[in-house]
Amino acid sequence: MNIGKNAENIIEGKNAVLEAFNAGRGIKKIFVLNGTKDDKINNLINDVKKTGTIVKFIDRDELDKMAETKSHQGIIAEVEDYRYVEVSDILEYAKSKGEEPFVILLDEIEDPHNFGAIIRSAECVGVHGIIIKNRNQAMVTSTVVSASAGASEYMRIARVNNLSKTIDELKNEGMWFACADMDGNLMTETNLKGSVGLVVGNEGSGVSRLVKEKCDFVVKIPMKGHIDSLNVSVATGVLLYEINRQRNI
Repeated sequence: MNIGKNAENIIEGKNAVLEAFNAGRGIKKIFVLNGTKDDKINNLINDVKKTGTIVKFIDRDELDKMAETKSHQGIIAEVEDYRYVEVSDILEYAKSKGEEPFVILLDEIEDPHNFGAIIRSAECVGVHGIIIKNRNQAMVTSTVVSASAGASEYMRIARVNNLSKTIDELKNEGMWFACADMDGNLMTETNLKGSVGLVVGNEGSGVSRLVKEKCDFVVKIPMKGHIDSLNVSVATGVLLYEINRQRNI
């Protein structure tokens, strides 16, 4: 059974499909493991059927062939296109909550698992939106949705052609930017309050020179072990929680 080649239109796994449904993302079809006894999946099926969505029960071999992530947990959904937003929508969302903007800018995060994990951490700490580049960057695919545990359905994500230009535009809106880099000042000794954007770079090369030069501060995480670096999604999570801590003091 072929449900299309566009990974951005496929969601796999119980939590990912459930969060997509709860967030109001249009679901075209759901494919479920024949004979499933999973309560969460069966409850979801009952809710989805009320909307008129087609539910098909198929054998495991067929479901495995359809899966992109190989961790479908017995359910795959074909959904409408992911809805990216404009940068202005992120600022409006922060304003609607009566909060100063808190955003992440990703400078070419290529691994979809890292992207998904960053989205998950960002949603947990109340980040208003994520800004990514149109090129050399993982997009919101089934792997990203699964890695985010469905958090991508609630996160506002904007795509831009030029991060440096976007930073300049946001500075005009009163924002300032902290770049994550091992050569920076300790995050605990840096003022990360207010209207802030955290800039995170590529898994191998980090933040590009031009983007880094646009940032107001460079920050790093205190390290005490023999290994001097963290996975980019882990590091981003640590920095986000420090920013969140300071913003809530």
